[in-house]
Amino acid sequence: MKNTPFEHRIIASPHDIDELGHVNNVVYVRYIQEVAAAHWNTIASDALKSTYLWVVLRHEIDYKNPAFLNEEIIGTTWVGESHGARFERFVKLVRASDQKVLVESKTMWCLLDGKSMRPVRIGDDILSIL
Repeated sequence: MKNTPFEHRIIASPHDIDELGHVNNVVYVRYIQEVAAAHWNTIASDALKSTYLWVVLRHEIDYKNPAFLNEEIIGTTWVGESHGARFERFVKLVRASDQKVLVESKTMWCLLDGKSMRPVRIGDDILSIL
């Protein structure tokens, strides 16, 4: 397993802002998933992407600081341990301008066979690229 951190940049849009004037906590969940998807789409071959799907089993999120309209956010992700069809993915979202941590998260993902939609053990074909 490589476990090299991956970066993805996001700009907070008007649709992301809530009545308090900052990025809504629910939007951070979308950002976390966006960073994870960008990582998978960057490292996985077309064959892997057409064979497997990922679903979230659990999110743990610590909200540290707010983000505001038009701010650039750097999402960094890396993977943790895997067990059978499950593995941990960590995401940290940081404001680009001052490097303040906005969110830290741990998500438990489950690998599914793309045809049967049933959990499938994470094999070396995937572990070797993470």
